[in-house]
Amino acid sequence: MSFEMQVEDMSCSGCESAVESAIDGLSGVSGVRADHESGTVVVDGDPDRSVVAAAIEDAGYTVS
Repeated sequence: MSFEMQVEDMSCSGCESAVESAIDGLSGVSGVRADHESGTVVVDGDPDRSVVAAAIEDAGYTVS
C-alpha cells in the first residue's frame, strides 16, 4: 500500500533528502520518495498518516 502527500517548501534535492529522512524510520514505512518539483511525497507501507504529516512538519515543511 502507498499514499501521496502534498508538501510545500521543498525546493531542492536536499529538501527531498530531509523529508525522506524524517519519514524513513517511522513505524509502518517501507519506502519513501520525495519530489521537490511536483511537491509530493509518496510513502510506501501502512503508517499512520498523521504521524507522517507531523514528521514532515517537524522537519520544517508544510503538509497541504
